[in-house]
This record gives sequence, structure tokens and C-alpha cells, in this order.
Amino acid sequence: MFDKILIANRGEIALRVVRACREMGIQSVAVHSTADSDAMHVRMADEAVCIGPPSSAQSYLSFPAVLSACEITGAQAIHPGYGFLSENAAFVQAVEDHGLTFIGPTAEHIRVMGDKITAKDTMKALGVPCVPGSDGGVPTLEDAQRIGEEVGYPVIIKATAGGGGRGMKVAQTAADMEQAFHSARAEGKAAFGNDEVYIEKYLTTPRHIEIQVFGDGKGNAVHLGERDCSLQRRHQKVFEEAPGPCITPELRARIGKVCADAVAQINYIGAGTIEFLFENDEFYFIEMNTRLQVEHPVTEGIFGVDLVREQLRVAAGEPMSFAQDDLSINGHAIEVRINAEKLPNFAPCPGKITQYHAPGGLGVRMDSALYDGYSIPPYYDSLIGKLIVHGRDRPEALARLARALGELIVDGVDTTIPLFHALLAEEAVQTGEYNIHWLEHWLEENLN
Repeated sequence: MFDKILIANRGEIALRVVRACREMGIQSVAVHSTADSDAMHVRMADEAVCIGPPSSAQSYLSFPAVLSACEITGAQAIHPGYGFLSENAAFVQAVEDHGLTFIGPTAEHIRVMGDKITAKDTMKALGVPCVPGSDGGVPTLEDAQRIGEEVGYPVIIKATAGGGGRGMKVAQTAADMEQAFHSARAEGKAAFGNDEVYIEKYLTTPRHIEIQVFGDGKGNAVHLGERDCSLQRRHQKVFEEAPGPCITPELRARIGKVCADAVAQINYIGAGTIEFLFENDEFYFIEMNTRLQVEHPVTEGIFGVDLVREQLRVAAGEPMSFAQDDLSINGHAIEVRINAEKLPNFAPCPGKITQYHAPGGLGVRMDSALYDGYSIPPYYDSLIGKLIVHGRDRPEALARLARALGELIVDGVDTTIPLFHALLAEEAVQTGEYNIHWLEHWLEENLN
């Protein structure tokens, strides 16, 4: 096992890794920008190194800065958290070239899954069901129009290098194709430096279901069930739960085995998430995230496992601490993402926290790096906390979430807490009968 690791991230996820290290007797090193000098992960880690100014490009995304911090502190491995460098294949290669361990998958796996077309082709070959669409990139409008007719409208045009909802445009009819095609290409070029796009059938009422997988890099892999992340705004998740309200044990066993077998075949190492659109009891692969997910705590809640601890174990060459037969679902868990944003426009709202009180009690977990007097910097993502609840069943988890939200106090900045109070009063949320378009429609009717 490692003696010391460096955490190349900030905020709640950095603190999450610090906690796992503390329990395992591993020394932790926090890196931070000048804007994060007073951050909680800096206070809690065993060591801290300032790696640059507030700009992410000059601090958290800087290969030389992060690698130099490893050399200075003697850290043997790097945990990337999520975001920043977590899915940067070039960074992983640089880590390995410096004789360090990247706590995550190989550079090759990140590279393959980071390109949407290559990922889809790979998953098809591994037996994972995919959305009908183009075979590879679509270079011209004429090609796009032909594929649209073959697949049948509506279709969605996606940037090959896309993510976070960028570079995605829907053509409801053939008349919409020209504008959607050129718009997706332009957005992909601007956001990712790559204007290649591909086309998929646009499912009208799907849910977003993702399967948590974990491999040891030696041909062994398991799945840890599914998460339903269908409540989304602009393709960004806001409410996640496990198990999925619409997934039967038979469906779970079927798709879980497909996913575990797929990652086992490629000797995948560490945590990964295979994301699907789900409609009419069928799964359609959309992408694989080769990292720990923001919503991993709901999986931890129902299975009673520590995924970060497991990441550290397999990265150090140790076997997984559980096999598929050891994993069984216990109860229901829900996570809501608390952002420092002002409703109804969801504008970022950095500022000083004048009062903070985290909820507690049975089945309540608050992952946050907030504290009284902390100033949220304006340079980074607006996520300031994740409230996770666990109950014996879904109704108990919903009731516990409502109670915990009532206890949560974040004063000094606007947050999305009122959004979740309102959502919990909706019948569709109470019954779990929603799809990936439901929240957008609800927001238009209730917040605009």
C-alpha cells in the first residue's frame, strides 16, 4: 500500500479522498491554488502545496505544477477525483513516465472511452447495446441528412469530444438538420478543439441509467448495480438515486453482467461508470466515464462499500475486497447536488458563507467542504455540497431527504436548496415516474 498520495483536486471530492486516506493510515497531500488557501481540504490534509494562481489552467490543470508537488512531497501516487485531470490520458501518461501511480484506469482506456465514436465501437464489440445511429463520424451535411432518414427522426447530433451537454443538438425533423448539424460542429470546435460529430436516434422519453463497474486490471470485474440520474438540467444531473425506481432485479442482473463482462475483457482497473439511455426496458449505451462519479455516494449507501478505499487498494496492486456474490442491495439512497447558484436562472453565486449547518441523524451524509466564514471563490464549479440520504426503501429515503433539507443551513449566498424543497412536493418525483426531459419542462413552467 502507498505511504503517501497526492490529491489533484479541490472541494468536497478532495476532502472525500483525504478521509479515506486517514482511515487507511495513508498520508495525504493537498494541492491548491492561491484562491483555495483557506479551503477545507487544505486544512484537513497532512501536507499542502500551493501550485499556482486561481486560474485552473495555471494550477489544477497544470501537469508541471502537480507533478512538481509530488516530487517535493515524496507522494507515490495521484488521486484525480473527478473533473480537472481525472480523464486526461496525456496526464496519466506523464504520471507513469515520472514513475508514479495514477489512481484510476490506464491512459489507453481513458483515451478510448474519451472519444465518443471509439467508445461506442468498442462497446459494440464487447456486446454492450448501443443507440442506433451513424457508424463513426459524420463529415458532411449530406451524410447527416442521409443518416437522419435511415435512423428516423428525431435524431441528436453529438460532438465526438463532447461532454457536459456541450456540442449536442437535436433535429426533430429533416428541416432542422442543417442548423443542428452546423451548430453542433461549431460548438464542439469552440469547446473541445474538435468539430467531428456523430448522430444517434433521439429517444423521446428515456431515463438516464448508469451502471457502476469496478475492475482490478487483471481480468476481474464486478458491477454495483445502477443509479438513476434522469432529473437533469441542460444535461447536468441534479438528483440521483439508487437503485433505479424502474429497474427490476432481472433487468439489473442482465445489464450488470453485460457491463462487468465488458470491462473485465479489457482488463479495466478501478472505478468506472457505463451510462445508458433506458426506454421500453431496453438499454442504449451513450458513454463511459473512466473515473469516480459525483454521485458515487448513493452506490456506497446501498452496498455498504467505500469506493475510494477500493480505488486505492487496486491501484496499489491489491485484490478487490469483494466479489460479485458479496454484493447485495440494502435499501434506497438519494443524492441532491447543492450548488451556489441563484434561481431561477441558476447564475453562479460565489461569496462568503455567514452560517453553515449540516444536517445529521440516521441515514444522512453531507459531503461538503463548507464552513462558517468560508469564501466560495468565483473561479470554479458552483457545486458546494452533496446531501445523501439512505433509507430502508424509497419512501423512507424521500422522507429523510425532506427532513435533512429542512435542517441544512447555508447563509450568505444563494443556493439550489429551494429547488429540492419544491421538487419533493411533485407527484412525479414522489412516484419516480419521470424521464430525462421532465425537469426541463418543470423548470419552464415553475421557475421562469
